[in-house]
Amino acid sequence: MSVDKKSIMVRYFFVMLVMALIGVAVVIKAALIMFKERDYWNAVAQRFVKENVSVKPARGNILSADGKLMAGSLPEYKIYLDFMTGETDEKRRAKEQYRRDTLLEHHLDTICRGLHHIFPDISAQTFKSHLQKGRKIKSRNYNILPDKRRRISYIQYKEAKRLPVFCLNRYKGGFHEQVFNQRKRPFGSLAEQTLGRLYADTAKGARSGIELAFDSLLRGRDGITHRQKVKNKYLNIVDRAPVDGCDIQTTLDVSMQDICEKALVDKLREINAYTGVVVLMEVATGEIKAMVNMTRGNDGNYYEMNSNAISDMLEPGSTFKTASIMVALEDGYITPETEVETGNGVMMMHGSRMRDHNWARGGYGKINVTRILEVSSNIGVSYLIDKFYHDNPQRFVDGLKRMSIDQPLHLQIRGEGKPNIRGPKERYFAKTTLPWMSIGYETQVPPMNILTFYNAIANNGTMVRPKLVKAALKDGQVVEEYPTEIINSKICSDRTLEQIRDILQKVVSQGLAKPAGSKQFHVSGKTGTAQISQGASGYKTGTTKYLVSFCGYFPSEAPKYSMIVSIQKPGLPASGGQMAGSVFGKIAERVYAHNLRLRLEDAIDSLSVVIPDVKPGLLSETKEVLSGLHVPVHTEGNIDSPWAQAQVGTDAVLLSGMNAPKADVVPKVIGMGARDAVYLLESAGMKVQLSGVGRVKRQSIEPGTSHAKGRTIHLTLN
Repeated sequence: MSVDKKSIMVRYFFVMLVMALIGVAVVIKAALIMFKERDYWNAVAQRFVKENVSVKPARGNILSADGKLMAGSLPEYKIYLDFMTGETDEKRRAKEQYRRDTLLEHHLDTICRGLHHIFPDISAQTFKSHLQKGRKIKSRNYNILPDKRRRISYIQYKEAKRLPVFCLNRYKGGFHEQVFNQRKRPFGSLAEQTLGRLYADTAKGARSGIELAFDSLLRGRDGITHRQKVKNKYLNIVDRAPVDGCDIQTTLDVSMQDICEKALVDKLREINAYTGVVVLMEVATGEIKAMVNMTRGNDGNYYEMNSNAISDMLEPGSTFKTASIMVALEDGYITPETEVETGNGVMMMHGSRMRDHNWARGGYGKINVTRILEVSSNIGVSYLIDKFYHDNPQRFVDGLKRMSIDQPLHLQIRGEGKPNIRGPKERYFAKTTLPWMSIGYETQVPPMNILTFYNAIANNGTMVRPKLVKAALKDGQVVEEYPTEIINSKICSDRTLEQIRDILQKVVSQGLAKPAGSKQFHVSGKTGTAQISQGASGYKTGTTKYLVSFCGYFPSEAPKYSMIVSIQKPGLPASGGQMAGSVFGKIAERVYAHNLRLRLEDAIDSLSVVIPDVKPGLLSETKEVLSGLHVPVHTEGNIDSPWAQAQVGTDAVLLSGMNAPKADVVPKVIGMGARDAVYLLESAGMKVQLSGVGRVKRQSIEPGTSHAKGRTIHLTLN
């Protein structure tokens, strides 16, 4: 049988043509689906199945030591309206679209009035024209608020969800939302740098501070869901439930943080400083109760911008002298009674001139070690260290290392600097390095490390690691605890410890650090004043910056807290005692009072009459308060003035009248409380600015000065 080749070829070409046409049709249809029908099929896909949709958990809260919320996540929303139905069937889609349009048109005025009630700053008419615009362009994701960047609170979202049409599900009413987890701090900028920040896009996580260090615990674990149509209903099927983040309990005390911040900022403004740091630590545990890092912004106000307390690598100055003297005491070279001839305050040290701060007034002459630290004599410390360690400087460096002052702290948050204490085997260790190192130059130690060293002195020689976080909590239960860690169980012998603690107490009671002291309890510590190197320019005259500081602890006999105050300022005057020490003293007294828990009957004789100190003020209110306290009052003659001043006697308060201020002169308000002073000055037509707390210590315009109405007067309280 012969094969009909011609017939076979015809059939072959016919089959190939059909397959080619089918292929072209497939390509054309694919192109139509990819481009022309893309939105339609995306909507269809969203209605039927969504695979592996990530569900974000709630980020954990950051709490204070006593459980107050310092940082928490609150939901914020953007709300949208879909003006197009998602039905797949053409007829059903047209019918559903007509129904939705009719429903929206019928309730549009009611919806717009409701939105205006929720958002009073936007009129109902604005909402109406805005929504009509979205309806005209048939938007599927139209922002209901005219401001597209605006986010609303959960309460506003729930109120909007109750409005007509909006209360229906997305596929009937078109209302839908986008949820954002916004980090909120109830105490505003308090401890902002320590708590840390998140990226604006919260999906990127944390940027700094505790937020970053404990991000793995705070962020929790994402969940996974998918949506599926089951029996004509769309269900969200949970494949893996999200796990909310743990709460982090810090060691911070909100009240102490506030006390430290206000006291520091007042001083920074007063001396026009660049930067200021305060760190308050609990002696026995190393728990940081407050950490303040303030930097002056371009607008002249102070903000937390950097973690200066842990990152600043500066020469510490005279606070380092304590460590130098302790090394010599421990090695047995000196005692507190060892004397040094400091002469007229100027001494040549290997070709370089060493000066005491009072060299222009003739110096201190011959003084012992205790007095050397009391007056912070550069010559006294550098002479002793150079005398005993010049031939073996490594022994001095080893003595510092023995006290762990050179060790990094490995804090719970990132950004700490590592102490830089050079040894004789390193480059650039000249003959002058040792004496200058002994007084806090040619070495770099962050403020937190200096505080940790002084805390060890207060803690009977045991150096503990500073701690910012004490526990991680889940549903109120501790899941991970961070105990106190010991860096060095004994930094020196008990003999050296007893000697240096006695000296540090005298530095405050008898030396340059008197402003850091208190009448209520004893304070121990050491001042520091150092020029800040300008890098390659060195210590340039005229543009010199100074670091003034005070580091110590209180109460001296049974230390509860240690603290460092460190301030960077331009030019002279610069005094660690007057500037940093005064901040230390204010904070110490307020913290001490904050923690005071005494029974009244243990404090005073219940039969005695306690006469309080009384401020000048309104006579009627003064009498009312003293009467309520059952305090005897004697008046001096007939008091015609509504204002009175008081003197405290042994058994009563003596009140005498104050002359009523003249309308055109500035009244005297020194000694008054803030409320009375403001009332009196504003009654005279003046504007008042306050700084500090307590009584008026100083007024910027002298009493009795003629003034123009509306003039501003600044009152300093203390």
